[in-house]
Amino acid sequence: MANASPSKASYWAQSNALLRKNLTYQKRNKCQNCCLFVFPVLILVLLVVVQYEIEKQSLIEKPKPPVPNPPERLPVLQIPSQYSLAVRSKLLPFQDLPNPSCRNDSSCPATFLYTASNQSFAKGLVGDMFPTATSVNSSDLLELLVLGTDTFSVEDDLSYEYSKLYYLQHKCNKSLSISFPLTEKKIELKCMEGLTLWRNSYSDINDEMYKGDFRVNTKEEEEFAGAFDLQNSESSQFNVVVWYKTPEEVVRLLNMVSNAYLQFLQGKSAGIPLEFMKDMPTHNYENSPKFVTLLSTLLFIWIIVWLFPVILQALVYEKQHKLRMMMKMNGLGDRAYWTISYGYFVIVSLIYMLCFVAVGSLLGLSFFKLNDYSIQFVFYFVYVNLQVSVAFLATGLFSNVKTASVVGYLLVFLTGLLGNFLFKSLLVKPFPKIWVVILELYPGFSLFRGLYELQQYAFDGSMVGDSGMEWRDLNNPDNGMREVIIIMLVEWVVTVILAYFFDQMSSSGSWWKKLSSSARLPNFRSNESQDSLDAEKIDVVQERETVKQSILESAESHPFLCDNIRKVYPARDGNPPKIAVKGMYLALPQSGCFGMLGPNGAGKTSFISMMIGLTKPTSGTAFINGLDIRTNMDEVYSMIGVCPQDNLLWETLTGREHLMFYGRLKGLRDTVLKEAVEESLKNVNLYYGGFADKQTGKYSGGMKRRLSVAISLIGDPKVVFMDEPSTGLDPASRNNLWNVVKRAKQDRAIVLTTHSMEEAEALCDRLGIFVNGDMQCIADAKELKARYGGLLVFTMTTTVDYNAEVENMMKLICPNAHKIYHLAGTQKFELPKNEVRIADIFQAVEIAKVRFPVHAWGLADTTLEDVFIKVAKLGNLTLDENFVGV
Repeated sequence: MANASPSKASYWAQSNALLRKNLTYQKRNKCQNCCLFVFPVLILVLLVVVQYEIEKQSLIEKPKPPVPNPPERLPVLQIPSQYSLAVRSKLLPFQDLPNPSCRNDSSCPATFLYTASNQSFAKGLVGDMFPTATSVNSSDLLELLVLGTDTFSVEDDLSYEYSKLYYLQHKCNKSLSISFPLTEKKIELKCMEGLTLWRNSYSDINDEMYKGDFRVNTKEEEEFAGAFDLQNSESSQFNVVVWYKTPEEVVRLLNMVSNAYLQFLQGKSAGIPLEFMKDMPTHNYENSPKFVTLLSTLLFIWIIVWLFPVILQALVYEKQHKLRMMMKMNGLGDRAYWTISYGYFVIVSLIYMLCFVAVGSLLGLSFFKLNDYSIQFVFYFVYVNLQVSVAFLATGLFSNVKTASVVGYLLVFLTGLLGNFLFKSLLVKPFPKIWVVILELYPGFSLFRGLYELQQYAFDGSMVGDSGMEWRDLNNPDNGMREVIIIMLVEWVVTVILAYFFDQMSSSGSWWKKLSSSARLPNFRSNESQDSLDAEKIDVVQERETVKQSILESAESHPFLCDNIRKVYPARDGNPPKIAVKGMYLALPQSGCFGMLGPNGAGKTSFISMMIGLTKPTSGTAFINGLDIRTNMDEVYSMIGVCPQDNLLWETLTGREHLMFYGRLKGLRDTVLKEAVEESLKNVNLYYGGFADKQTGKYSGGMKRRLSVAISLIGDPKVVFMDEPSTGLDPASRNNLWNVVKRAKQDRAIVLTTHSMEEAEALCDRLGIFVNGDMQCIADAKELKARYGGLLVFTMTTTVDYNAEVENMMKLICPNAHKIYHLAGTQKFELPKNEVRIADIFQAVEIAKVRFPVHAWGLADTTLEDVFIKVAKLGNLTLDENFVGV
């Protein structure tokens, strides 16, 4: 596959490639993204609609107008209507109550009950609560008259209009018509008798008033105008408890009994005039607290934290499908990855929050409009950065997207519920501040505290018609906004550092390799490995000498050199250490394909993993284009291509988009990139039929495999590692792929692992059989067959009765013939080539056909598969189909 040889992609080229890939990936997922951004908009619109319907149905109190100067109003008692005044009845069968006949001529008195420890004192006191008719003068009506009403209306300015007023007397003999200074019209005052009745105890009064209350089932009402408990009052002390219907009449009731006590002590002229009552001035309630404002903390925390599982899923998806490592192996540096990935999620989060705030402001929600927008921006900016960094850190805890999704969304709901019903209660009640700060170390509670403060300031601002939170309010010791911003800033920095550190550990970053190189196991050889070296075949010894000579001379003829590399897995769960690779040497020329053969568990995967940076070697090293994989793996990534055993692809990206992305990572640009992509697609037979622009999630297994091979070859890598590249391909596609590899190996070194002997013979210039962590032999296929396969295999099938005849025939042809298979009438024999002639075998078979029936026979030369099995046996490895390799 002829591609232009690029230089190593710069940081900006890598960033550009990853950013383009991310944007394309999000474009493919536009439906999910639209739903994500529409979600907060729908919630806000729904809440506003609910608020409107609640107000429309008068389910909550409507906003009141501003009253900067409340009017003065008359201090009146709330007297029951004539048909509700307490009279003697079945409910109240007390003889001292008025006769029910008084209702016929509207002459029923307003009855007040009283009790005290000293009855005589109380009786004398309450007797002076109501003036006599003869004592009333027009000049002091307002000071002396006890006014009452049974009907009134409240105007828009909170002034009261009375349609009927009474003045209470001991005995009524006339009505008055007078203009009051607090009313604009003359009102006729009707006299109403004030009746005071003694009761023996507090509980008697309470019981009697309860019985006289309105009952729906009987529709009867026997109301008292009020009641007093003078307790232990006497001339030297005064204590009183009053019963009342409405809070407004408490002032008049207390004034009545207080004046009576003063008159008892100092005479009729004493008293405290009660001229008028006046409400507190009130502000504009047009922006009164709304339903949305009151629930904003709970609802908004769900909307904001909803981003966390979305980001977490995207990161865990790359981890689960090993896409991050695939990008790293194709040259994407850590700095570019973190800059683009972290910045990308932060920008998406900020756009999400901008839409959230903008829509809330357009809908007129005081939570957004009243609070300073700059404070909101700083708060949201710090939090979304903390949220993204926590998502990067939490990625290391999950290996499956579904698990991450469940935990993420569960965290969303628990954060909102615990914040609203637990953490909020600690903020509104006295609670040690140190524990609040400790709880705020959890980012969700920090977010809740900030939203709570914004909600409280919006609530107060709407109540008084003022603005919400401003920067000067952060100096208020009761304002927790500054506190949570500082906490989140510190956590943001710490979390980013920890996330980057653990990311480097998990992905075997270059600086971590440098840091850990001093802690590597010493470069030692056990007696076992030294003994095995002494017994090595000549080709393995020659390979070791070639490696050592190339390293000493710094020869450029071998782009890949493996120098005594060794991998030992430590003891675990009671098992001894596992030696996966035993001091391997390998030198590959600038062109050609080297095939690694070996049974499962031989160590091939461990070797490839060390070469592509997935694991660190225990000792030894390898050089790719002169760069040490222990210290220069980031530079090595730009020079190698990898076709892993699994297809590591984004399902929503097309084949062309995959190649464009990886081509940019390899430094290809403009027309060179386009031409390389087109050629790659054509070579793997994905160019025609619309497959190039089809999402890989719709590819067949064979198409994905071909695309993986194309990815490994784009950008002209000097060394390519292919792990079983033709797995899952049909014969036609496999032959096409072989042709691609044959062309590609003309100008690069290819390391190929396979279990197909046919593929190994077709593609590999040299083969190495890897057994039990050790290289047993290195040569081309013909030489291996000649070395390990100097045998002919003779097969004959006859009836069971003539098995002995067949065996005797083979002994006559070749005394050293060795039977390797016997089942029913079929037998197989190995014959040394140097001890037998093929003509003798044909002649013996013709004679045998005359002596006994021969159903079938055959003569075959040794195959590569026979060589593989023989070498594996020589390596003392028991083949087991169920053995799991390292």
